[in-house]
Amino acid sequence: MLITGSSSLTRALKMADTTKRSAEESEEKADNDEWVGPMPSEAAKPKKRKVLEYEKIYLANLPSAEAYEKSYMHRDVILHVCVTRTDFIVTASQDGHIKFWKKCEEEGIEFVKHFRAHIGVITDLSVSYNGEMCASISEDKAIKVFDVVNFDMINMMRLNYTPSHCCWIYSPGDAITALAVCDKDSPAVHIYDGRGRDESIHVAEKIHHKPVVLIRYNALYEVVVSVDNSGMLEYWTGPKNDYGFPKNIFWEYKTDTDLFEFAKCKTLPLDIAFSPNGKLFCTLAKDRKVRIFKFLTGKITKVIDESLQQFTELQQMKQQVPNMEFGRRLAVEKDLERSEALSLCNIIFDESGNFILYGTLLGVKVLNIATNQCSRVFGKTENARFLHVALFQGTAKKPKAAVTAEMKVSENPELLRTQQDPTLFCTAYKKHRFFMFTTREPDDTKSHDAERDVFNERPSKEDIAAAPEETSHVRVSNSAIIHTSLGDLHIKLFAKECPKTVENFCVHSRNGYYNGHLFHRVIKGFMIQTGDPSGNGTGGESIWGGEFEDEFHPSLRHDRPYTLSMANAGANTNGSQFFVTVVPTPWLDNKHTVFGRIVRGMEAAQNICNAKTHPKTDKPYDDITIINVTLK
Repeated sequence: MLITGSSSLTRALKMADTTKRSAEESEEKADNDEWVGPMPSEAAKPKKRKVLEYEKIYLANLPSAEAYEKSYMHRDVILHVCVTRTDFIVTASQDGHIKFWKKCEEEGIEFVKHFRAHIGVITDLSVSYNGEMCASISEDKAIKVFDVVNFDMINMMRLNYTPSHCCWIYSPGDAITALAVCDKDSPAVHIYDGRGRDESIHVAEKIHHKPVVLIRYNALYEVVVSVDNSGMLEYWTGPKNDYGFPKNIFWEYKTDTDLFEFAKCKTLPLDIAFSPNGKLFCTLAKDRKVRIFKFLTGKITKVIDESLQQFTELQQMKQQVPNMEFGRRLAVEKDLERSEALSLCNIIFDESGNFILYGTLLGVKVLNIATNQCSRVFGKTENARFLHVALFQGTAKKPKAAVTAEMKVSENPELLRTQQDPTLFCTAYKKHRFFMFTTREPDDTKSHDAERDVFNERPSKEDIAAAPEETSHVRVSNSAIIHTSLGDLHIKLFAKECPKTVENFCVHSRNGYYNGHLFHRVIKGFMIQTGDPSGNGTGGESIWGGEFEDEFHPSLRHDRPYTLSMANAGANTNGSQFFVTVVPTPWLDNKHTVFGRIVRGMEAAQNICNAKTHPKTDKPYDDITIINVTLK
């Protein structure tokens, strides 16, 4: 009986446990039925952030300085700059002049040779893949061919049409150094032997139906890519393959690709660049979009929007440059869009193929195409709109063996003998100079005596006539103290660089002209202005009566706070008013004459700048005045 009772109790306990479990499951099921919509457990896991292996090594082989280290000049606006695999830099200006420069073993470049190549505007400049040949075309209907290594002109060809673009379309080892030249007024592309006569060896007339506006060569796959003015992009080959359709790509019909993109968007590419392995090509188009394609399939992999609207939204979210400077840059961009100089914009890959570089409103952007991150921006603080860029990443003294990323990571002391000096060369809109960005910051941010803008051209007769004569320094001083009602400002004056401006200031000061003048315009975080006897910003004159001209000097810039500069109402309208900045204001360069800097008394300048002012007139509520000025 006891055993039977025990087993009955066991069965009862099991039944109770089963019933309880069923009730819990039913309750859980009922709870789940009440949940409408996706469950939290269904949420997608966060994506892993893309990482580029050895990214620091790749970035170490790119320039890193934000400001350009040096600039060199032509006598006219520079249109093109190219870097060759043979360590040469070639620059071409609007007046038909071409200059050859050699990359130095240690750092910097040296001038090699100067050619008066054309009598018309140089429309295009092309360097061969191996860096041995260079060709230029011009509106004067001529082709000039140069041997880069020997920096010598080896051929001249006369044309019976106006050329628009040119490109070397041969690979190392080819029997013919083929040069393709596009006709500005017809779809024809003429092929010449760069070392031969001025008769074309072939004319490609059926590839395009409209004039060609861009032509580039992928040397690794031996394929030419060209675009006409309707946005149609075509692949074809050079003389080695009888100018036929390439057989080494993965498509036969263009409808299987994205190569109709430009025609569909009603835009034109300004430049095409191929990656070092030839598998990608990127384009920069008139609609300000960067597109990256796979070369073999013709498919788009990325589109980056660099439109003015994007930059405006970025500026509103986080201020990139002062609002006044941003407005000026927008105006320059709109002027550039109306100009033929827009066609000079280009895009390039670095030697690793992981970064692309191109000029934008904010400077030259370095974009990591693996992570979609902007790694660097060059020239953000410079007063120039950079257009054409070229990158040098090698060493002028070549190492005996190729250096891999793994070797660089190993910190091999033998590699110190072949340290690279990466340099970015840029032209700029309406500038007579080309600029060099390196790993070194420019010297003149430390001293006003050092000049980063090299005057390598002899001054013209007009420049000599316009240059101020050496004047006596009897009436000027090298320093002054402006005694104000809120403290003293100790000023260093640049009498040698700006003799007339400093003389005007010193004579006015010695005569007591500035005594009692108000600081009539004060903008917090920007500058303080004075020197107007009327106290409202409308008066004042120079010691000669009326106005006098600007005196800009390449070493004197608004690149630091507490800079003393002349106020004006436009070019060459200087009188007696001047201002002191409290922040760097590079957008004022070449607009206002810098003639001094505060060396002591910065606190007094800040006290004046922090005064409460009228929101419409920027005039302080409480008068702040100059007591007098002491010259030393």
